[in-house]
Amino acid sequence: MIESLMWALAMGLIGAVAFSAIGLVSGTDETAVVAPITLLVVLLGVPAAGIISFFLAAVVSKHITHAIPTTLLGIPGDTMAVPLLEDAQMLRELGVPHIALRKAISGGVLSAFIAVPLAVLFGVLLTPIADEITDLAPWIFAGAALLIAYTSRGRWAAVAALFPFVLLVVGLSAFATQQLGHGLSISFFLGIAIGPLIADLFLAMSPTGRRTLERSEMAEFDLAPDVRTWKGRMPNPLTVLDRKQTAYTAAAATVSSATFVFSPVAMTVLMGEVFGSRIKNGYHRLTTMMSVKNGTTESTYVAETLIPLVALGLPISPMAAGPGAALFNAPPRFTVDPATGEGHNLHDLLTTWEFLVFGLLAVAIASLIAYPFAMTNAHRAASWVMRNVSHEAIIGAFAGLILVICLYEGGILAILVTLTVGLVGGTMSKLFGVHSGVQFMGFYAALLTVPAILALG
Repeated sequence: MIESLMWALAMGLIGAVAFSAIGLVSGTDETAVVAPITLLVVLLGVPAAGIISFFLAAVVSKHITHAIPTTLLGIPGDTMAVPLLEDAQMLRELGVPHIALRKAISGGVLSAFIAVPLAVLFGVLLTPIADEITDLAPWIFAGAALLIAYTSRGRWAAVAALFPFVLLVVGLSAFATQQLGHGLSISFFLGIAIGPLIADLFLAMSPTGRRTLERSEMAEFDLAPDVRTWKGRMPNPLTVLDRKQTAYTAAAATVSSATFVFSPVAMTVLMGEVFGSRIKNGYHRLTTMMSVKNGTTESTYVAETLIPLVALGLPISPMAAGPGAALFNAPPRFTVDPATGEGHNLHDLLTTWEFLVFGLLAVAIASLIAYPFAMTNAHRAASWVMRNVSHEAIIGAFAGLILVICLYEGGILAILVTLTVGLVGGTMSKLFGVHSGVQFMGFYAALLTVPAILALG
């Protein structure tokens, strides 16, 4: 146990520090950055305690610092920050972007600590029926895929697009298996994860598409100064939020932790509107929505990771099928059997109590590192990133990592599969609102549901 705790502590620190920094860079989508690095951690052989601690510390830290570009610069830090953008812009126009930031990240810390024990509890409650759920896995994936598609921005277009996307995955998978003698999994995963990036790269190579990416002038931003408004070294989220905001954020975290099969983005919007509509004062409503919405980004990510891991070992949530997919399926180390829905992954390697302990440890590490940093250095950090960090360099680093992983799995053919899936998936996401969560569910439906349907015949 001591060795596991040391691994959890070390990997939690690495995840928190790395993704506190990455969260400062606008547009670094969770799936595109968290998923490949988590996959690398798994394939490097890090023990289970270190993997879960790294992953949770990474997402919690990123969802704390992603609020910095969102609130101070008016640029969404990542996909989950988009629902915060309108409220943050209104508070920027009122001249209080620093208040928007502090309400958002305080709500995130509170919700993360609430979500871990609740997620483990809900996972335990589902465990007695785990075998029944496993038997029904092909049909659960199909239903979840359709539900998540309908609740995405694409609605009926996303539902309709699922069918050709599933057929694309089935066809490419069969072709790769025929040519290589084994199937591909990681390459599909990476293609979906970086789809929007691949689509943008293809647009940049096209004279027609390049015009849609051109900008006529440099963007300008006004940053509020870093102001210390608390006593002591460590700020307390419960003193930053008032009593009503604390209660609403906690309630939203509880509800969003239980509804783990819904899109995190949809839940973020829904929780903000439900609780924001109860407040008449405009300023108080905006600041409350910042805490509730960013809190929901934390609680959905934590719960949608832990509940499937504790109860089933199957990625049946958008989060588990997206950024957290490597925790379930990362051959040859972690697997999900397409024929039976069974597998070998963190579900089999960690106990319920270990999920609880390592989960709380990861949240504590992320909060101790990212929260005080964001509260005291947001202005300096945002200014430094905008002046010095090259987006091209970040893209190049991730492109190199993805090429290495694809070559490891299946050589040139794996790279071509990643490009194909990424181009199709990225285009679907950008034009039709079929986000990566929908596509990941389509990928698992192709592996599980299509063989089950064919077996009926």
